[in-house]
Amino acid sequence: MVVAMDQRSNVNGHSKEEKFDPSAQPPFKIGDIRAAIPKHCWVKSPLRSMSYVARDIFAVVALAVAAVYFDSWFFWPLYWAAQGTLFWAIFVLGHDCGHGSFSDIPLLNTVVGHVLHSFILVPYHGWRISHRTHHQNHGHVENDESWVPLPEKLYKKLSHSTRMLRYTVPLPMLAYPLYLWYRSPGKEGSHYNPYSSLFAPSERKLIVTSTTCWSIMLATLVYLSFLVGPFTVLKVYGVPYIIFVMWLDAVTYLHHHGHDDKLPWYRGKEWSYLRGGLTTVDRDYGIFNNIHHDIGTHVIHHLFPQIPHYHLVDATKAAKHVLGRYYREPKTSGAIPIHLVESLVASIKKDHYVSDTGDIVFYETDPDLYVYASDKSKIN
Repeated sequence: MVVAMDQRSNVNGHSKEEKFDPSAQPPFKIGDIRAAIPKHCWVKSPLRSMSYVARDIFAVVALAVAAVYFDSWFFWPLYWAAQGTLFWAIFVLGHDCGHGSFSDIPLLNTVVGHVLHSFILVPYHGWRISHRTHHQNHGHVENDESWVPLPEKLYKKLSHSTRMLRYTVPLPMLAYPLYLWYRSPGKEGSHYNPYSSLFAPSERKLIVTSTTCWSIMLATLVYLSFLVGPFTVLKVYGVPYIIFVMWLDAVTYLHHHGHDDKLPWYRGKEWSYLRGGLTTVDRDYGIFNNIHHDIGTHVIHHLFPQIPHYHLVDATKAAKHVLGRYYREPKTSGAIPIHLVESLVASIKKDHYVSDTGDIVFYETDPDLYVYASDKSKIN
């Protein structure tokens, strides 16, 4: 077993501080976790899933109507925050469609997924397929798809300005649209291009369908800009879209980064679906847990993405005794999860790259990243 950094204690826990080693082979199998989850947690209800869609769409329409009616600079900031959060909730429901946890009816999943994701300018099938890759390879340095760590050589090839953009809040929280077009550093392809390396030849027609739906939504926004004015479209749709992107980037980042203890990433023979999934992190988002459909209950979701979001809390409670210390209890949040801002900022400032070698690696920090640009002697 090759370890790139001295982050590990003895597998049996024998150290001066009796420190738990999160990279040790778990003493259970994924089948043990599955067996602990109650049968009702695997049941998908199309009616219940659609009720959440109806709830969110009603809220989005009601907020937009109220914002246009009042047209007050006192109300607009409140509207932007609330509507951006609801756009994010809509994304989560489309995300469930992509996993098939929305229902057992593929056509329903596809139609609802396209409607929801196209509305927020996400190419449904393009995202669904790359997100499937993320789940199938979670925790793998090279093969994972979402917020993957950069190997040291690749990191050092980036210009200093690029590194600063990538590791200075809030800029990384605006990355999602760029990711859809270009993916991450070191990876090639576009979520809109049917001939992208992201997709198999058999999936090209699906990508054409999703990109067409995305284009129709974009054309609709352009038409509305001519009809009611670009400033109105910006206020009603544009700013909430930016808030949605920030929600998406922050939440997806925090599901795989920012825990108090450093968590491992894997390569080669050390990686397995179970070990990779156990590196994910649950988060408590306070009043937003219900609003964004318990997406913070993430460990069990990553291991068993076919479980509907409304059963994830029960499934997690039932599985905890199997997971033991491999499950990291989230910090309890107040009404507003302000504590997560600190976790997010701290992680982005210190989690920069991983070693080019080693099958178990941990994030390392570039001590020269935030030097003044004028100090060229320290800038690669």
